[in-house]
Amino acid sequence: MGTSVRKFNTFSFFKLPSAWWCGVRLKYIDKQKAIVTVKHKWFNQNPFNSMFWAVQGMAAEFSTGTMVIDQIKESGKRISMLVLNNTANFSKKATGRITFTCEDGHKIKEALDKTIATGEGQTVWMKSVGVNEDGVVVSTFEFEWTVKLKKK
Repeated sequence: MGTSVRKFNTFSFFKLPSAWWCGVRLKYIDKQKAIVTVKHKWFNQNPFNSMFWAVQGMAAEFSTGTMVIDQIKESGKRISMLVLNNTANFSKKATGRITFTCEDGHKIKEALDKTIATGEGQTVWMKSVGVNEDGVVVSTFEFEWTVKLKKK
């Protein structure tokens, strides 16, 4: 899989279909930042007419995970990745288009370098903040990613 936005969105269609059908789309990615959007619609809402918390979680996780995937690919090594823990805070009803931004790409490189050098698994906490169209924070997610060199 390449590192383009289009290739990540195609990847989500085949490997993360529930996220794709809910409208989760990568809009931007580089080594430091990833931006993912999702729009509140009838099929991703809760009974309170706002976006279901799990849909927000998929978008937030995608903003962190795409950078992990990208940097693992760039390393050229066989490295596994998995979410170990996560926390979430919901501060406003999520309606309209919600944009999740993660700017913790620099943390991944450190963890990958350590796991490649030592052979031991590493963890890294990454934060993704979701804002509505008015720029108001609706939710904040943190994911603890584990990375580990795969055995041959």
